[in-house]
Amino acid sequence: MALNSLMVPLGTPAPAFSLPDLDGKTRSLDDYRGGPGLLVVFACNHCPYVKHVEAELGRVFAEYADVPAVVICSNDAVAYPDDAPERLREQAGRAGWAPPYLIDESQDVARAYNAACTPDFFLYDAELKLAYRGALDDSSPKNGKPLDGVHLRRALDAVRAGEAVPEPHYPSMGCGIKWRE
Repeated sequence: MALNSLMVPLGTPAPAFSLPDLDGKTRSLDDYRGGPGLLVVFACNHCPYVKHVEAELGRVFAEYADVPAVVICSNDAVAYPDDAPERLREQAGRAGWAPPYLIDESQDVARAYNAACTPDFFLYDAELKLAYRGALDDSSPKNGKPLDGVHLRRALDAVRAGEAVPEPHYPSMGCGIKWRE
């Protein structure tokens, strides 16, 4: 069942995280302090909404490589084996994702970020305060709207320039995060 992102208030500080990437290296929020910002994307391999945007998201990651990004999978990989680390590695290769893909096995980071769905996008400014939360663009599987990343690109352009991201921001839509019972 599709859900919308929760539209966390702008200006909210990025919650701390310390998570392993697919190679076992621990990545933390502190690794990204002092930069131009940080894009945090909650994603997974099995969701049709993520599959719909993954190649375009790969192009966005490449185009905005100067703005660090992380992808986080918080889904229950026991119940959803397509979201196990080896399948996430396949997805990152298929989609051309260069940012670290992090595993939130405890699901604590997804809760801290108030992530609701996959994909769910959180873009932080240079002070690591929330500058944008919302959709990649207006497209979704089968709605026929252009898959062009326009909303996220505009937000990234503003963060690059040190400017506020103009509103309105439109919520992302996707599969609900697969919480453990």
